[in-house]
Amino acid sequence: MTTRRPFRTRRQTLSDFTALMLHETDGKVTPSIRRLADADLPAGDVTVRVEWSTLNYKDGLILGGLGRLVRTYPHIPGIDFAGIVETSDNPAYQPGDKVVLTGWRVGEIHWGGYGQKARVKAEWLVPLPDGLSTRQAMALGTAGLTAMLAVMALEDHGLSPEVDGEVLVTGAAGGLGSVATVLLARKGYKVAASTGRASQHEYLKGLGATTLIDRAELSGGAAKPLLAERWAGCVDSVGGPTLAAVLAGMKMRAPVASCGNAGGIELATTVLPFLLRGINLLGIDSAQCPTPRRLAAWSRLAAEMPLTLLDQLTTEAKLADLPDLGARILKGDIRGRVVVNVAAGA
Repeated sequence: MTTRRPFRTRRQTLSDFTALMLHETDGKVTPSIRRLADADLPAGDVTVRVEWSTLNYKDGLILGGLGRLVRTYPHIPGIDFAGIVETSDNPAYQPGDKVVLTGWRVGEIHWGGYGQKARVKAEWLVPLPDGLSTRQAMALGTAGLTAMLAVMALEDHGLSPEVDGEVLVTGAAGGLGSVATVLLARKGYKVAASTGRASQHEYLKGLGATTLIDRAELSGGAAKPLLAERWAGCVDSVGGPTLAAVLAGMKMRAPVASCGNAGGIELATTVLPFLLRGINLLGIDSAQCPTPRRLAAWSRLAAEMPLTLLDQLTTEAKLADLPDLGARILKGDIRGRVVVNVAAGA
């Protein structure tokens, strides 16, 4: 766990950057905008001037003090960020380098991207991909990286646009689902998008979905161990009963990328989809993804994600907006991606 210096109040030191900080009192987590000094930052060999961060489902949990993801307070959340290296004790990065960070439990056990400065280990960073601005990198963020890792895993297990059948995306109107829908559609796949929000049907069609599926068809789980064969592949960001229903309805030898648990962590299914249809259930972990795979995914995102569409599915927020947005993302009330203009302050 990162060793942290004692938090200094404004009376104790001259503050020089703004952050959203979480405090815990009697089990209740409360956010506030604070001014901090460089000396308040945790240990690390690279200090980054953060320009942009983003909002993910995990950020919503952390902002709400849920899931015991954060154990030590005060704490700066934000599980990803993009910015410019300010100082570096590691030869891999020099002042002025533009960098991206996702994962490595930053924003959970390490201070994260909801502050205008972050001090981290160099091995957690990757160079900003060619062709992307720091804002665009965070419009993709953890959700976009996870979506690309899911697509790559599906392709590694035999999925291609020539395979007969649709590729299902669950939670399709959310951040991860939106990016996955665009990536798959642009590659030539026929995309079936599942959502519980009828108001988002036109949005999903605009991203490239060819079929729309009501979330209620899947959220009750599987009525039988095996259902009619429907999908050639799936990016599932929901988990729980939805994933059980998905597994029962996959085509022979189809791959399913599991990359979320908004619908629950329990999986009530049988071995029959795996034994009788040869289904491949692929776990996607973007947090500690090895750097070579991470770099390959970012390179593909920069090359394959149409930036005009990325702008259309992105909205912008400031640090002070995050407590409300965090509650909304947990309710499924956020469409697409939210970028946080950290450089602008509160």
